[in-house]
Amino acid sequence: MDPSQANAGGGASIFDAIQVSGVAAGVVVLLVTWFIVSFSTGTLQRVGKRIPERRLQLAQVATLLRFALYIGGILLAVSVSVRLSREVLLAITGTAAVTIGFALKDLAASILAGIIIIVDRPFQVGDRVSFEGAYGEITAIGLRSVRLVTLDDNVVTIPNNKFLTDMVSSGNWGALDMLIQMDFYIGADQDFALAKQLVSEAVTSCRYVYSKKPWVVWVSQLVHESYFATRLRAKAYVLDVKYESAFQTDVTERVLTAFREHGIAPPALLHRGMSASANASNGTSTQRQQRIS
Repeated sequence: MDPSQANAGGGASIFDAIQVSGVAAGVVVLLVTWFIVSFSTGTLQRVGKRIPERRLQLAQVATLLRFALYIGGILLAVSVSVRLSREVLLAITGTAAVTIGFALKDLAASILAGIIIIVDRPFQVGDRVSFEGAYGEITAIGLRSVRLVTLDDNVVTIPNNKFLTDMVSSGNWGALDMLIQMDFYIGADQDFALAKQLVSEAVTSCRYVYSKKPWVVWVSQLVHESYFATRLRAKAYVLDVKYESAFQTDVTERVLTAFREHGIAPPALLHRGMSASANASNGTSTQRQQRIS
């Protein structure tokens, strides 16, 4: 047989394997899959808002369900669109191998990494994560990438395969609560015992604190921005990670108000420097006036 005829016959067999009516059915399957994914994940998100204590678990279920539905829908669409004979399977397998190996190697790596993330769980949907200078909440783990929303409401898209080689830090790792650290600085000559008591009261009276877990206020002396200071470091758990900024703001406002009411001053090097400069200026002016008189 002539090679050209053989090649033509092979090409015709692959073309004939595609069912015209099946292509339309495959498109319908993909559209139905997209609708089911949107409806199911949206429903789970709404239920999570109504049941806050189950919000993270439902978000994780939504991620797994999205993966399963998309993969199942793609396989079903292919099965109804193509007659998978042995020759067609060999042709598709060879073509897919070449395509993935060259043109889609990064995409294939990201998809594989996404599956590894789901199985290994270095972080989960709803976690507060730090990665390469970006910090925020993981809102979605997709087939290709992870979406992270920062505290200033920026959406950061990170390819899944980045997480296989780089270090990632998860603040709460699947839990609603998370440890928050807040630093307050006072002058080295101030009443640190009273300041510690005021910080403790501000933390424990905050409505966002998770009181079922331990909290602590550490006191230490250090040189902060060229002046001696006493640092009070409060460590406490926030009730829900979505209240992280509200928790820090509320405690900070309470501490600053209490410090002002009890006369606890910040590190005073700047104020002393300004006072010394003012005194020096007044002394110089007095000397000039005396010389003139």
